[in-house]
Amino acid sequence: MMISDGFGPASETYARQYHAWRENLPVKSMLPLDHVHVGHSRTQSSSSLVTDSAAGATAFACALKSYNGAIGVDPSQVPCGTVLESAKLHRDMLTGLVVTSRITHATPASFSAHVVGRDDENHIASQQIGYSPLGRTVDLMFGGGICEFLSNATAGSCRTDSRDLFAEAKQHFGWTVKLTRDEFDNIQPTDNLPLMALFAPGHMSYEIDRNPEEQPSLKEMVIKALDVLTEQSKKSDKGFFLMIEGSRIDMAAHTNDPAAHFYDIYEYHQTAQVVIDYVKEHPDTVMISTSDHETGGLTVGRQLTDAYPEYKWNPEVISRVRNSSEALARTWSRVIQKEDVDATNYLKSKIIADGLGIQDPTDEEINTVMSWKDSGKDITDLENKLAGMVNRRAMIGFTTHGHSAVDVNLYAYGPGTEALRGSHENTDIGDFIRDYLQLDLDDVTKRLNSDTPVAMTVNEEINISRHQLYYD
Repeated sequence: MMISDGFGPASETYARQYHAWRENLPVKSMLPLDHVHVGHSRTQSSSSLVTDSAAGATAFACALKSYNGAIGVDPSQVPCGTVLESAKLHRDMLTGLVVTSRITHATPASFSAHVVGRDDENHIASQQIGYSPLGRTVDLMFGGGICEFLSNATAGSCRTDSRDLFAEAKQHFGWTVKLTRDEFDNIQPTDNLPLMALFAPGHMSYEIDRNPEEQPSLKEMVIKALDVLTEQSKKSDKGFFLMIEGSRIDMAAHTNDPAAHFYDIYEYHQTAQVVIDYVKEHPDTVMISTSDHETGGLTVGRQLTDAYPEYKWNPEVISRVRNSSEALARTWSRVIQKEDVDATNYLKSKIIADGLGIQDPTDEEINTVMSWKDSGKDITDLENKLAGMVNRRAMIGFTTHGHSAVDVNLYAYGPGTEALRGSHENTDIGDFIRDYLQLDLDDVTKRLNSDTPVAMTVNEEINISRHQLYYD
C-alpha cells in the first residue's frame, strides 16, 4: 500500500509537465504511476466533506469512515482493527511502515495504533513498539520522529513524560534501533526483526533539501525495506504487508511551495517504479497507490491581473529554486537575530537570489519579508511569503493552505486489481486489501476491545506531543 499524502490530480499534471519540460521529453511521456492509473478515490470523512490525513488513512486501514483526527478508531471512538494488524495476526505476515514524516504521524499511526486524537503521538509511539492488547504487530519502521521516543529529560524530546521508548523497545519487544545513515547503510537483509531506523527528530527533510550523507531517500528506504522483508519472510513463506507514504508531498502543498512539492512527488514516482518492478518480479504481489486527500487546491495556471489571463505557466521558474521555503525561512529567521549581518543584502542575495532563484524581487516583496520579524506571526507565515514569490512568477495558483475535497487518483498493479477500476470510496481500498489477503478486521476489533487497556488509552487525557503542529 502506497500513500501519496496530499497529492491530487493537478499535482500529477504539474509534475508530469515540469519533468517533461526539464528533460526535454516528448509530449506523450508519462511518469511511472501514469502507466497504472485505474481510477480515483473519493475522500470525504464521517465528519466533513474535506478529510484530514488521520480519517483518510483510517479509511484505508480499517475500511470504514471516521472523523477528522481519528487514528484507528471509528466515529464512536472505538478502536477498529486494521489491515496491518490482521495481516500479522491472521496471515502471519511480516509488516512494515516506511514514511518521510514522523513515524508517529497520522498516516502510519492509523495502521498501527488507536487513539482518539492524532496529536497524541506519545501514546502512538508506545503502541507502535508493542504496548497493545494485540502485542507487537509492526516488524519494521523507517522514517523520522526520533523525538517521540526520547525521555523528556533528553534534549530534543517531544515527550511529556520521562519514558525512554528506545530502551523499552529493545528490552521488552526485541527491537533493533538505528539512528544514523551509516547504520542504515549497514543493514543487511538477514538482520533480525523487529527493526526501527529513524533519521530525524521530527519529519525527514524535503527531498529538495535532503543531505544524502544524513538521510536516505524514500526510494532508498523502500529498497532496503523490500530486501529485508523479502528475505525475512522466507522463513515462514507467508509474505509481508508494507505501507509506504510520501509524507511531505502534503506539507509542501500546505506551504504552497511548488518546488518542494515537485521534488517529493518525483521521488515518490521513482519509489513507485521500484515497487512496480518488484511486483513484476513477484507476480503474487499487489501494489496500490492513492492519496488520502488533495492539499493546496493547486491550479496549474493563474490569473495575476484583471486583464484576461494568458494560457500558460512557467516551468523555468521552478528550475531555478534550490531550497524549500521551509529551509529558507528557518535560515532567514536565524540570520535576522544577528546584529553583524546586513539583513536586507542577505535576504536579496542568499535567500531570494540563491535560494529561490529570483533576480527581480520587487520593493514590496522585500518589504513584506523584512517586516515579518516584527509581525508577531509564526514561521509558517514567512514560508508562505517566500513560496508565494515563486508561485506568482511561475503562474501557479493555490486556493488554500489546507486540504480540499477533490477526488484523488487511484493506481494499482498486480492480480485482482481490475476490481479497483473506476470511482471508489476510500474505504473500498481497505475492503480490497481485506478481501485480497483474506483478513478478519472484525476479529481484530473484538480483540482490541475485549479488555480495557486500549479503551483507557484512547479516552484518557491526550498528551499532545511537544512538536510543531502547523500543517500536519
